[in-house]
Amino acid sequence: MTTPMIKFDHVNKIYGDTKAVDDLSLTINEHELFVLVGTSGSGKTTTLKMINQLIKPTNGTIYFNNRAVTDYKVRDLRWDIGYVLQQIALFPNMTVGQNIALIPELKHWDRAKIKTTVDELLTQVELPPEKYRDRMPAELSGGEQQRVGILRALATQPSVILMDEPFSALDPLSRTQLQDLLLRMHQRLQMTIVFVTHDMNEALKLGDRIGVMRQGQLLQVASPQEISEHPVNEFVRSFFATSNSQTDLLNQPLSQLAQYWQPVSQDMISSKPVVESDTLLKIVLPQLVEHDRLLIQQAGQPLAYLTQQNVLQYLSEHITQ
Repeated sequence: MTTPMIKFDHVNKIYGDTKAVDDLSLTINEHELFVLVGTSGSGKTTTLKMINQLIKPTNGTIYFNNRAVTDYKVRDLRWDIGYVLQQIALFPNMTVGQNIALIPELKHWDRAKIKTTVDELLTQVELPPEKYRDRMPAELSGGEQQRVGILRALATQPSVILMDEPFSALDPLSRTQLQDLLLRMHQRLQMTIVFVTHDMNEALKLGDRIGVMRQGQLLQVASPQEISEHPVNEFVRSFFATSNSQTDLLNQPLSQLAQYWQPVSQDMISSKPVVESDTLLKIVLPQLVEHDRLLIQQAGQPLAYLTQQNVLQYLSEHITQ
């Protein structure tokens, strides 16, 4: 039996003559990874920010854990709702460990408990604590910074995590890796996640259910399979078709990227991960996150190598077409 965690009851948000959110009624269930998707200006981020009162609705009621959000003290509400932004908002003068420990310290956790929590979280996202705990944000890659941002939101194990296009500024390889990480952490921790994106492909990959928004209105709420097979109207159908074309890029075998291959030299043959030329690109992406290049072979014979930059060039050239 599903338990409602967040509920919108005929909620509107009006700016002047514009309805940013138009009569929204929606229930998000406990432990659900719910994705709001839509084009720019569709109202999805406004909807997200009304949950933790960063934006107040013009009228209607929003419930969190069966209580109207207006019944909570704002600080208490936000302490029980993690928040991850597109902009990687780590404090630059704090170490990685200090960034993650921020809310636990404000809640006056015991120091030993804080240190244990920080180290356990870093370990879960494959950032060894002894290597990363005392680093400054400027020393991290974009993907590493966003991992730390997610950990900061998770540190006190809040009931809900709000994520506002958290991966959209990252390169495709880091984005894929963090999507996979989010799915693993959601499965393990079973928190409720409300995830906003403009990318239907990302929504289909992540969402238990998806809500499609356009011009402030919620057009359809359904499982990824149902939206794929039974879009409610032409807008949803065309939005999904666009995502399919991008998915096709990742379903290409490496042989279709031959124009991006680099000549192989003898000294590279024994030192790089090896993949067959008919392997799908989406399968080798995790390896390209860990290694800067892959050796491509066919029938045991080395043909060429492929770098992270080659793949990024392929994706950028074809996605914009």
